[in-house]
Amino acid sequence: MTIDGKLLARARERLALCRAENETLRTQREKEVYARVPAVKETDARLRALVGQVLRLTAAPEETGGQTLRDIEQQSVSLCAEKAEALTSHGFPADYLDEISACPRCHDTGYLPDGKMCVCLKALYEEERTAELSSVLKLGEESFADFRLDYYPPEARECMELTLNYSREYAVTFGRDSANLLFQGGTGLGKTFLSGCIARVVSARGFSVVYETAQGAFAAFEAQKFSRDAADYGEASEKVRRILSCELLILDDLGTELTTSFTQSALYNIINTRLTDGKKTIISTNLKDSELAGRYLPQIISRLNGEFDTLLFQGRDIRAIKKEQRY
Repeated sequence: MTIDGKLLARARERLALCRAENETLRTQREKEVYARVPAVKETDARLRALVGQVLRLTAAPEETGGQTLRDIEQQSVSLCAEKAEALTSHGFPADYLDEISACPRCHDTGYLPDGKMCVCLKALYEEERTAELSSVLKLGEESFADFRLDYYPPEARECMELTLNYSREYAVTFGRDSANLLFQGGTGLGKTFLSGCIARVVSARGFSVVYETAQGAFAAFEAQKFSRDAADYGEASEKVRRILSCELLILDDLGTELTTSFTQSALYNIINTRLTDGKKTIISTNLKDSELAGRYLPQIISRLNGEFDTLLFQGRDIRAIKKEQRY
């Protein structure tokens, strides 16, 4: 699984906030107890002193007067028992001043003693990735189960059923050996919707997915090259990095952009870089083969023809059908 540094940073920030809130709560409890039960404050001071003795014993055992770790441990156990008794006798739980953490495995650090990422941080990362994907798709909760074949005329239904089944299988088996896909067909035939379905399933399986319109992708490349504003340049560079490095890129609506020598170069860069790196790409377009060939460089068309499996979308504009059904 490729980790997106920006999303991981957000997840770690959320975990750090949780840790800070819990520490604030523990500090409030400590003040409350110390004010009502001064003996507990004294016991805690003695426990902290024992920690200092352990450090001195480790660094210079000859200066501890023959004291051993076992002696310190016995004192610590005794003091902890005194503390628990003092707390309970004043109506507090025995563990009232213990560390508060949402995750008992990593104590809200996000990482285990062996350096591996804890499941709590992984879960937060997945939430951030899902939120990021949802924010760019802006389509709702796309699901293969909601893809309605009855919107397609009989002569197109068999083709669309094959496209649906292929897309579903592609999503649940996605991996390094998966094909690159070209979704091709007229406006309003479900290309973007099926792309969203694939994106959600592949992302949920732990792969990094970036959804971007062709216009948005080319704008990022342009800003990275020409922007003089440091913030805009940094944001564009991060988007370009993700476009080129994610495990699955969905490039939607190719052909709606203003085609220039720069967009041609950016498209070639995207396709060729990802093919070279073994990254997978889904491109959707309303253009027919002849229109693609007349619009893009031969080097781009060669890669689309040779490296992408084409899935055809046929029928009538579903948006128009839905409008007719409302009236």
